[in-house]
Amino acid sequence: MHWGQLPAGRKWGSTASVYAPPDGKTIWAVERCGASGAGGTTCLDSPLDPVLQFDTSGKLLQSFGKGLIVSPHKMSIDKEGNVWVADNGTGTGKGQQVLKFSSEGKLLMKIGKPGVSGPGLDEFDAPTDVAIAPNGDIFVADGHSGGGTATGNARIMKFDKNGKFIKTWGRKGMGPSEFDVPHTLVFDSRGRLFVGDRQNNRIQVFDQDGKFIAQWFQFGRPSGMYIDKNDVLYVADSESRDGRTNTGQFALPQTGYGFNPGIERGIRIGSAKDGSVKSFIPDPCPYPYASGSSMAEGVTVDAEGNVYGADFLGTIRKFVKK
Repeated sequence: MHWGQLPAGRKWGSTASVYAPPDGKTIWAVERCGASGAGGTTCLDSPLDPVLQFDTSGKLLQSFGKGLIVSPHKMSIDKEGNVWVADNGTGTGKGQQVLKFSSEGKLLMKIGKPGVSGPGLDEFDAPTDVAIAPNGDIFVADGHSGGGTATGNARIMKFDKNGKFIKTWGRKGMGPSEFDVPHTLVFDSRGRLFVGDRQNNRIQVFDQDGKFIAQWFQFGRPSGMYIDKNDVLYVADSESRDGRTNTGQFALPQTGYGFNPGIERGIRIGSAKDGSVKSFIPDPCPYPYASGSSMAEGVTVDAEGNVYGADFLGTIRKFVKK
């Protein structure tokens, strides 16, 4: 069932991100202007606003961002209420950037070369997410391309609060501090940075200087993460698969993209303090899972403990706490 009251005539497109600010009283989402898929030019020529704010009942409060975002991927809200969006689309003079908006939709900052992808320290290659440290430093997960291959960026970029480059770490690989599609970022109460290293089916934990602390495989294949004020960790897994199709036959490759045998798709809820998994919301996609993404690719929780999933297939779902 769809959640969120869009304007008349508008439908949900693919989304990978939903976010509750610290007070948990409103819900923000990015939506790819009614289009399916990710990256590319989903919102480039659209008259629709890709950034949406709702109250927790689903009433639309405001929207903005048309003409500024080529294809939104992930978003976050900082402690001042500013809205940060990672744009992994590519257009002429737009895209391949991280954008900072005020809570009313005024564009305040852009990081990255517009419309240009690359490995330079002033460039991104399909940035996936942005997280803001307590002191205002900006952390960006870069990039989305080349999952399971040797191509594409695979790093964390760190900037100061004004967008000045500080440092970067990571490269393609499977070892500690290496990445393959770093897809989602979030901070815990201690200021540790959690990186959803999706193609490696794990979460990596770092300090803010990039020092490796831990890696966790027990939360599945992380497409989206959220940590609340009590250090409860929510992780959305929309891609884990074995080698079987929905007919039950071994027809999908038993390796490569999304391969994570024995792991159910869904939202895992646990502790950011010790890595324990406490509960699970199963993905309603029938098992065996098809290749590609199904339901919740992003996740958040409101002040009442209700969980929201941002579906790649096009909607927001609300799971009410009982």
